[in-house]
Amino acid sequence: MQIGVETSKAVDQRRVFVVDEDEITRAALQFMLHDEIETHELAGLEEAYAMGTGWLTPDVLLLGVSIVAARGEEVIAEITARYPDIRILIVTGKEDEATAIAALKAGAHGALVKPLTLEAVRRKVDTILGRAGGDALVQLGGL
Repeated sequence: MQIGVETSKAVDQRRVFVVDEDEITRAALQFMLHDEIETHELAGLEEAYAMGTGWLTPDVLLLGVSIVAARGEEVIAEITARYPDIRILIVTGKEDEATAIAALKAGAHGALVKPLTLEAVRRKVDTILGRAGGDALVQLGGL
């Protein structure tokens, strides 16, 4: 067990998929989360769909804004059709705010805005999962 990781989080059976075209962002998010929740980094949605079957279904998807930009905000409906109970967080920078807001309007549950920090990422994931350590109130529909 890692130092500073709550036991209740370390035994949590839920999982996060990080899907982003940016390898550095994927690796950073996986590193930030892997101590407290099962986290998988994947380069694209097809890889996530292939992996996320049966018992390995994701509970949270951290989706890079570049994927939304390339596939349109319809990708949110595509993901939720495949995984009805999934929670989607858009990983974005301020420069892509319009695309991120379109994804939120299409049904994404929130956003992680760069620069990413360990505390902010963990707090947002805890919040979206309803775990202790998250914010008391989740604001949806805005960055």
